[in-house]
Amino acid sequence: MNASESTLEPTSASAPDSVTVRVPAKVNVQLAVGGRRADGFHALATVFFAVGLWDTVTARPADGLSLTVAGRDAAVVPTDESNLAARAARALAAHHGVEANVALHIDKDIPVAGGMAGGSADAAAALLACDALWGLDTDRSTLFALAAELGSDVPFSLQGGVALGEGRGEVLTPVPVGGAFHWVFAVADGGLSTPAVYGECDRLREEAAGPGGADESHVPTPAADAALLEALASGDAAALGAALSNDLQPAALSLRPALAETLRVGTAAGAIGALVSGSGPTCAFLAKNDAAASAVAAALAQSGTCREVRRAQGPVPGAALV
Repeated sequence: MNASESTLEPTSASAPDSVTVRVPAKVNVQLAVGGRRADGFHALATVFFAVGLWDTVTARPADGLSLTVAGRDAAVVPTDESNLAARAARALAAHHGVEANVALHIDKDIPVAGGMAGGSADAAAALLACDALWGLDTDRSTLFALAAELGSDVPFSLQGGVALGEGRGEVLTPVPVGGAFHWVFAVADGGLSTPAVYGECDRLREEAAGPGGADESHVPTPAADAALLEALASGDAAALGAALSNDLQPAALSLRPALAETLRVGTAAGAIGALVSGSGPTCAFLAKNDAAASAVAAALAQSGTCREVRRAQGPVPGAALV
């Protein structure tokens, strides 16, 4: 729809007083990284898994666009136009040819810059919240297209559950899951830059290739792991734990060597699977049941190897109005 075609205004008298959307964090239970594409992104085959740590985004009518943040790590979240939620509001408004008149408020509970898609989750929530606030009734395919333009993880934050992400992660295929899984997350001090982790992944591959560096054409084409998909479908926690994988983990450990001790502590405490979540630095531990998750969480909390320990179950739904 062109701006000249739209008669919708966010300040319509029928607009609700506020709209709130809840959106989950994610962990990548598989992250297979291929070579760099012509657009600079890496080809991926990643299995996203939504877990029950939630941000909420509330949208209210306003003159112009503003953004506030409260909750965990709020002080380090930008509140200017660089925030992905603000960019999502702008993108939706531009698509429909309306003014981005909205006051956004984010309540943070997802770790910031921790490889759990907190910023992407907020963008997905902002898309849904503004769409409802402004009465736009945007169709699902358009919302997902806008989400993909904002970032590779944003479409999954809309969808939730478990899904295979291909392309650069934005092309989603739902994955069947046969039960609930218990997770423990060890949140590190500070964040890791996603571009820096991908850059280190490339550097390590070139180093391993020796003189002449890595030939991108020889980096294996990423593909979903059949054993991991079967473990998810059957609800077999032990099999899923054995199949967890992350091609970015060596790069994250290279940039943040202390994460190796965090992974060791959680595994020694009984986790049946452990990996760095996405680009890190949060470490994710799969437990066989609730009691085992409690033991892993306690050991990590006492170890001094992380700033905070969080527990969650999943999979859970994606962004939704509340």
